[in-house]
Amino acid sequence: MSERSMGVPPVIDLNADLGEGFGRWQLTDDEALLSVVTSANVACGFHAGDPATMRRVCELAAERGVVIGAQVSYRDLAGFGRRAMDVPPDELAAEIAYQIGALEVFARAAGARVGYVKPHGALYNRCVHDAEQARAVIDGIRTAGGGLPVLGLPGSQLHEAAREARLPVVGEAFADRAYTPEGTLVPRREPGAVIHDPDEVVKRALGMARDHTVTARDGRRVGITARSLCLHGDTPGAADLARRVRSELTAAGVHVRSFV
Repeated sequence: MSERSMGVPPVIDLNADLGEGFGRWQLTDDEALLSVVTSANVACGFHAGDPATMRRVCELAAERGVVIGAQVSYRDLAGFGRRAMDVPPDELAAEIAYQIGALEVFARAAGARVGYVKPHGALYNRCVHDAEQARAVIDGIRTAGGGLPVLGLPGSQLHEAAREARLPVVGEAFADRAYTPEGTLVPRREPGAVIHDPDEVVKRALGMARDHTVTARDGRRVGITARSLCLHGDTPGAADLARRVRSELTAAGVHVRSFV
């Protein structure tokens, strides 16, 4: 029996990728998005982000009561962390711990803590199917501080490895990404992988939060178990779309709050 059928109001977290700049270059509208989301996936310097940006985003998030998460990545500034890479597990684990530790310094300075971890881009997708890389990510998380929740795709190898390590797992869904019939994301290199129509994004967000379903690219309805919805911060008009999604969710009786 679903929460909706039992009369329990649905609850969802809204997360966004923030701090995705470097030096004078800035991709995400961090300040605007931090007025909407409840969790901030902060770039830790490997796909984007630099110390000054990390510190600024942590300060803004702490001021607004937004939970800070470490968005860890392959070391790939030039490719924005979206290129496939083969990194030895022990090296990857050390790099994950390094990124989390760096962000924790700035989170503590802002009076907060790192509340969870989410892989980015190619690493996120790799850890859906690759058990070895997933275990390396989890090893890095444990090295950095133990029991941090792991935000990722339900049914992924990442979540399997986290459960084996007794780390909390949080299911995530993407209202602006196309899904396969198997419940995985359509690769970005394929046509239609990213959904740009705001009306469709809002419709899918409501379906994911209230009905726990999404329409796959072949028209079939796919079950989605998600406690958090990702709103990409690097798309045009991201802040306005995020405001609309949150407003529509609230109007539909969905409680928007962090999973931490």
